[in-house]
Amino acid sequence: QVMEGEPFYHFSHRGTRHRALSRHWGWHMRLTRDPQVLWFEQQTVKRRSKRGTGVVPTDPWFPKQWYMNNDVHPDLNILTAWSRGYTGLGVVLTVLDDGLEKDHPDLAANYDPLASYDFNSNDPDPQPRYGDKDRNWHGTRCAGEAAAVANNGICGAGVAYNAKIGGVRMLDGSVMDIVEAQALSLQPQYIHIYSASWGPEDDGRTVDGPGILAAAAFHRGVLKGRGGLGSIFIWASGNGGTNYDNCNCDGYTNSIYTVSVGSVLGDGHRPRYSESCPAIITTTYSSRTTSKVQIVTTDLHHRCTDKHTGTSASAPLAAGMVALALEANPALTWRDLQHLIIRASRPAHLQAEDWAENGVGRRVSHYYGYGLLDAGLLVQAATTWTGTRPQEKCSVQAVQVPRDIGSRLTISMDASSCSESIRSLEHVQVQLSLSYSRRGDLVVALSSPMGTTSTLVTVRPYDTSQDGYKDWTFMSTHFWDENPKGIWTLHLENRGDDQNRGGPLSLVSPGQLTSFVLHLHGTDEDMPARRSAATATDECLRRDEQGACEDCGSSLYTHHGSCLSYCPPRYYGWARNATPRDTVPVCASCHPSCYTCQGPSANNCTSCPSGRTFQDTTHTCPHP
Repeated sequence: QVMEGEPFYHFSHRGTRHRALSRHWGWHMRLTRDPQVLWFEQQTVKRRSKRGTGVVPTDPWFPKQWYMNNDVHPDLNILTAWSRGYTGLGVVLTVLDDGLEKDHPDLAANYDPLASYDFNSNDPDPQPRYGDKDRNWHGTRCAGEAAAVANNGICGAGVAYNAKIGGVRMLDGSVMDIVEAQALSLQPQYIHIYSASWGPEDDGRTVDGPGILAAAAFHRGVLKGRGGLGSIFIWASGNGGTNYDNCNCDGYTNSIYTVSVGSVLGDGHRPRYSESCPAIITTTYSSRTTSKVQIVTTDLHHRCTDKHTGTSASAPLAAGMVALALEANPALTWRDLQHLIIRASRPAHLQAEDWAENGVGRRVSHYYGYGLLDAGLLVQAATTWTGTRPQEKCSVQAVQVPRDIGSRLTISMDASSCSESIRSLEHVQVQLSLSYSRRGDLVVALSSPMGTTSTLVTVRPYDTSQDGYKDWTFMSTHFWDENPKGIWTLHLENRGDDQNRGGPLSLVSPGQLTSFVLHLHGTDEDMPARRSAATATDECLRRDEQGACEDCGSSLYTHHGSCLSYCPPRYYGWARNATPRDTVPVCASCHPSCYTCQGPSANNCTSCPSGRTFQDTTHTCPHP
């Protein structure tokens, strides 16, 4: 290759190793002796990083985003995903809610009118209705969590800050089956991810789900959406915890087509509003008890808030993380994503009494599913994932004649006939019809042949209904990847107050089970044989006596004894001389006044901690 306007030539030689650091002796000698060669130099690879585009955003409220800026351990590990170059670019996400403030300065650059609509007023503009004490802030807050613009000096950063964000106004009016169906099937070839934080009343006494039209929209979405890969529906598990509600009585959260997201506090404890059920597949943060700062996001009237909370705050964080995974691998199906989410969730410090190991060795809880979602693991697993084989379904009818429930009833059935088509389970559904004198007293559980027991519904003391369950479908994700072959057992038990127990003195049974169908979904592949995302190879090249890493190679930063793909807040990337010829990338400390920086002194700041204002001209963060 000839360089433009200069007498320089670039020769490449097959015999020289690419990226060789020492010169090739033979060619070096021949070129030295050639009288026509005035100058030559063997080209070597140089380490370069873009100036000013550190991984950590410079937005003024990013230091408050404790759930993604390394303030809590573990956080959602968003910085690792960003450091690998994934920010949601090319992914379209829409929030189905009460509207979206599309001209908000921290949303406008990412706003996508093609992913938006107002089904309450039937027009294309999703702008929320103001007045009425400004209660239509929910959609705007959820949208900012997922896709607020980064590095623009406003508020904080969204998880997928380069994704396109749309809003659907549908909850500020009469919500009918047709409205839900229209929202769920808006532009399914254009929108990739739908995030929803709504459902039936979380009052602890309702059993309700999608109507005929919305159910058809879900099914059509996964079948035909995204060019046949399937629309991704992210759902909040519900805020009925204080009413002892159970999310398996909510047909949106417990649909196999939705990713149901649970909530956890910053310290790993369970929020009092969170519901439990085995349909929950993963968890993100939702609020904090140790500080006034909750989830940071966009708010009405072009404002920012750090007070967003609830399960409805957890789902959009997960939706943003899924957007990062779709950028890493756009060919993922709706089922691939659920497999990856399970593999990228970790029990970590999440507190619950019910953590149990399922038949393939994964820990799972009715409050948190498989644990806290880790964006770094999610994108890493997504890049190498090969598509799952087609979904198989096998149904077994277990009750031929009605059975009295009494105070307890156990029914066993053999599902070995299903193991011909299903080797590894995905979703397991239990479809029941039963009558009961007080529905909320009944606990329903299912045990698998591999010994996993999943509680499908717990006692709901406020549910005094005498209607029982009419063809209701419960769902569990706890048997994921297990082999279905063998005996399955359904347990029904009255755990309510004594007066309802059909004991020996009672002449009338409190209820009858008239139908029980077990629906097994899965695939004929041996899924546990695939390596898990969490067992990534160790990247450390050299450790000290205490086991801390001293050398992470040339592509990772050494920081506090571990290897990172980025330098966290309050540190900057620096090449430390390890030997006269070799440098090691390390994370060095910023000046204490900086939040992010490009060097060690007070005038190397690129953003400031909370309470200080960044001075553009001097690159400093002076005391207020």
